[in-house]
Amino acid sequence: MRFRPVIAALAGFGLAATGLGAAAASNAAERLPGSAPAAVPAAAQAAAETYEWGNVEIVGGGFVPGIVYSEAQQGLVYARTDVGGAYRRDPGSTRWVPLLDHVGWTDWGHSGVLSIAPDPSDASRVYAVVGSYTNGWDPNNGAVLRSADKGETWTRTDLPFKVGGNMPGRGMGERLTVDPNDPDTLYLGTESGNGLWRSTNAGATWAKVASFPNPGNYVADPDDTGDYLTSNQGVLWVKYDAAGAAAGSPSRTIYVGVADKENNLYRSTDAGATWQRVAGQPTGFVPHKAVLDTAGGQLYLATSDTGGPYDGAKGDVWRMDTGTGTWTNISPVPSTSPDAYFGYSGLTIDRQDPDTIMVVSQISWYPDIQIYRSTDRGATWSPIWEWAGYPARTLRYSLDHSGAPWLDFGKQAAPPEASPKLGWMTESFEIDPFDSDDFLYGTGATVYGGENLTAWDTGGTVRIGVRAQGIEETAVQDLAAPPGDVDLISGMYDIGGFVHDDVTRVPGSFQYTQPYQTGVLGVDFAQEKPATMVRVGNSEAAGGHLGVSTSSGGSWWAGQEPAGVTGPGTVAVNADGSRILWSPAGAGVHVSTTLGSSWTASSGVPAGARVEADRSDPQRFYAVAAGTFYRSTDGGTTFTASPATGLPTGDVNFGAVPGRAGEIFLAGSEDGSAYGLWRSTDGGTTFTRAPGVDEADAVGFGRAAPGASHPAVYVSAKVGGVRGLFRSDDGGSTWVRINDAEHQFAWTGKTLTGDPDVWGRVYVGTNGRGIVMGDATGNPPSPSPTPTVSPSPTTSPSPTGPTSSPSPTATASPTPSDPGTPDPDAGCTARFTVVNTWGTGFQGQVTVTNGSTAPVDPWRAGWRFGEGIQLSNGWGATVTQSGTAVTAAAPSWSPKLAPGQSATVGFTATMPAGRTPSASAFTLNDTTCGAP
Repeated sequence: MRFRPVIAALAGFGLAATGLGAAAASNAAERLPGSAPAAVPAAAQAAAETYEWGNVEIVGGGFVPGIVYSEAQQGLVYARTDVGGAYRRDPGSTRWVPLLDHVGWTDWGHSGVLSIAPDPSDASRVYAVVGSYTNGWDPNNGAVLRSADKGETWTRTDLPFKVGGNMPGRGMGERLTVDPNDPDTLYLGTESGNGLWRSTNAGATWAKVASFPNPGNYVADPDDTGDYLTSNQGVLWVKYDAAGAAAGSPSRTIYVGVADKENNLYRSTDAGATWQRVAGQPTGFVPHKAVLDTAGGQLYLATSDTGGPYDGAKGDVWRMDTGTGTWTNISPVPSTSPDAYFGYSGLTIDRQDPDTIMVVSQISWYPDIQIYRSTDRGATWSPIWEWAGYPARTLRYSLDHSGAPWLDFGKQAAPPEASPKLGWMTESFEIDPFDSDDFLYGTGATVYGGENLTAWDTGGTVRIGVRAQGIEETAVQDLAAPPGDVDLISGMYDIGGFVHDDVTRVPGSFQYTQPYQTGVLGVDFAQEKPATMVRVGNSEAAGGHLGVSTSSGGSWWAGQEPAGVTGPGTVAVNADGSRILWSPAGAGVHVSTTLGSSWTASSGVPAGARVEADRSDPQRFYAVAAGTFYRSTDGGTTFTASPATGLPTGDVNFGAVPGRAGEIFLAGSEDGSAYGLWRSTDGGTTFTRAPGVDEADAVGFGRAAPGASHPAVYVSAKVGGVRGLFRSDDGGSTWVRINDAEHQFAWTGKTLTGDPDVWGRVYVGTNGRGIVMGDATGNPPSPSPTPTVSPSPTTSPSPTGPTSSPSPTATASPTPSDPGTPDPDAGCTARFTVVNTWGTGFQGQVTVTNGSTAPVDPWRAGWRFGEGIQLSNGWGATVTQSGTAVTAAAPSWSPKLAPGQSATVGFTATMPAGRTPSASAFTLNDTTCGAP
């Protein structure tokens, strides 16, 4: 694999729970695309459908290395992330707006943002320098983006070198800046020895500043064999002193910081024509941040012994009088102190009161980061916390994390450590230049901020809270959408993942605690018993690779592990929740009939195979390895290799279709072998390639369209020569593109799934932009029979190969009984929901709940439609209509409603034009039901 070295480079670097550096790199290692394809004629493009796009609400989740307030408009502020694009927060708003969702499949690296620069004199103009890696992991060069409408649209200038938005040292800067005296002049500090660059036409073209003498020489680890830590971190930041220059002319005095511990500060006094090393400068450290107080004539530096963002053990804060050249060490804890154990970053100044400066410990894991504030230019400092007799601490702050409750990761405070922490990897702490009380700072997992910062100076408590609403920065590894009350379960790097009862709300707690996993790589649930869930992930504790829940993710326990397990692998749970199939690293494929407390080795399937369960038949499991498909019809005990040939031999994503035993869709891969989408309707004995799908990387399923019998199929794929996200409502015969050029979300090839309860809704896992959610906004397709497709199979059984006869779909055979009318005094509730409406029709559902103390077997629901409403189709029961009365008789596979249990009946119906969908008079076995 082209990107495999990324994993090796980071595996030994200790990057768990450190933001998204490791996460995104590991994703990149799997199968990120290379160079852009040729343009595709419009005629070859698939049909398109209008979708509304947003995010499943998590709030934050990754490293925010840079926050920059506009100096041209109060309340306007930008944030950059290392892999998840850039964001804008508008005046008066409490939410961030994503700005780089247009980044696509082939230029995925441009979702990494190394620097962002709002024009200090024009609030509409903003610039960003984008690119993810300076080594071979990113096949493309970086670029400078420029916008005249606050990032709503961008124009791109490609650079002749790579940019490392997700490389070591990415928290330093800002490297890209706009001259406040001449907004057409910009400077860019680059990595990898490329030096200092300048544009004199507002970013349209760029040229290297040949006279700048030092491209930097600091590297994190010159001996790193993984090629991640060997990059020269380069030219770090640029500061302007506009004094003495005519308005509209470039600033004559410019300071530039360089990643060189002995020669780290340069100055030009002739608008960049010549440069000199600043005399008396501090040495021995890397200058992470600089602030220039032009009114008071002071230049401040915050330094550390490494470029960060994951490490840094010593550093200093310095002040230089720009008039005299005198340097003063103003460190809150000098590097020579026995108490020094961190470097400095996050340097900021109060522009309303320039004597006030603040600085942050760049990395301090125990017991927390430290934030310092000075109101006398660094002569004295006060810390945001201090010791009050170990382990007690006196705090000058309160921290409210209710905006993202998961930030405590389910851990109780253990003094002196708080839960959650004030942060880590804190490279950007910023005071609003228009408001001394308003502040924001980025961490490895969120953005914190507040609105009463000056309370610090009068002995008050600074109130800090989550300010990351709208920023979604997680690297998603797996998604599963169960039917019923839980909307979505997810697995992701760094922060584990979530159980979302409501995808529009942040989960109220961090659920993945037992076991705690630093990254969850796989999730699954039992289709017919969705309260049973499993997850597998990376664990720092022995025996923590598998989590099991039988309470819809409300609580979990750690499963036992077969001998030899070294990694999570993949996992599946069968349709009725009675068996778990696990293919962990180091131990081969195993099956458990005891919810993970004991295991039996499966036979006939190779170690490392990717496993999935049939969604209807509890006895069927499937596996894929090296281009061979494997089937089990005895609950995962034994497997037989399919005779099908021509399947992908590289990365594969596949799944079984809910409600259709033996039907499978398989997508992959990108290693030079077959690449596309395949379908099997016979349990994997034969496969047929989906027509029109050139490439496919992820596949998932959702609720069927009104009137359709086949669940919706969603893919991240290239169809008809066009890369995008697509949906099929007819089993893969035809496709519509559901995203557009402004909603590409960089790389989407890992995982996606439809919603089983809402037609047209899809959840897409991204590599840094969180879980993207799309909803169809147009009318559903007109109900029509699913077309029958009979193409010639592209993969055929070998006449001499092994064969197997799949077992028929298991069908429940309920014990014969009388109609089972419950006690007339027993209760029930019913809820009518309109899912979609169009013209003269609608899609709805009725959910009835048995409120009695006895089971109802078999159950029978009833209701009355409004006048003129006529049933078209129903599912989840046998649905019939007589006059306005509708009856829904229990299906044979689920005849009983236990006490407290619910059943949902879905349907489509027609109605007269102008009529509103309505239903009333709900009953359960002739008992009148009340509202829930």
